[in-house]
Amino acid sequence: MLSKKTIIIAISLMIVVTGFVAWYVIHRTHHRVQIEVDIHINKQTIYLSTYAEPPQFAVWLENPETGECQTIFITYRVSRGDWEGKSDVPVALPRWNSIFRSNNAPKERSAEEIAVSGATPKDEYFRVRAEVRPDSEWILWMEMNLAGDYNEYYPQFNRITFQEDEFACGQPALLYRADIKASAGNEYTPQIEAISLWDKGKNTLVPLDATITTAKDVFDKISYLIIKPKPVIINTNNIEQQDVLNP
Repeated sequence: MLSKKTIIIAISLMIVVTGFVAWYVIHRTHHRVQIEVDIHINKQTIYLSTYAEPPQFAVWLENPETGECQTIFITYRVSRGDWEGKSDVPVALPRWNSIFRSNNAPKERSAEEIAVSGATPKDEYFRVRAEVRPDSEWILWMEMNLAGDYNEYYPQFNRITFQEDEFACGQPALLYRADIKASAGNEYTPQIEAISLWDKGKNTLVPLDATITTAKDVFDKISYLIIKPKPVIINTNNIEQQDVLNP
């Protein structure tokens, strides 16, 4: 039977160890920040499109000083080239393709690109986080296209030109932009920067106009939050990435 002194020593050691673990976990996250991208997808708009499939979209960061870019999320079809018989459809997300798959870029998709890719969200809520240096400044870009969201300006078959929408993109991709500073507590709402087009192998950006109708409603809420990561003992980032990578 344990003596009273032994029990007291054991309890004291447990308190010390618990306190050290708590301090270590808090210390690890004290000087860190994450950009949290929160999106709510308008299901009604999706259902009204021809294919009723979730939109394809990409999210990436650009260093405003160097112009260097890093993808933090890309939907499954775009990432894996899963276009039902077509190896690639740059017209879906022209801006992202022009940056990350230019003629100077490697033909094979890099491990880094795949690591930040994910399955197309099936639910109406979507969230992804990216850790950056505290107080650093970024341009946060997002490009989105919903297949089959035709309207009078972007029909499935143009009776005047006798041209068919070969890739069923419907209304063209929209490019969102937000200039952010990664200071905890900051919150941003991106604005549509331009219509993103793919023409003759090149990306062209044109101002938003009246030809874009329901495409503006695909995401009915977008917010970017700068947060401190939650204290954790074990880093589960790799586990989370695996969950996302396997739809």
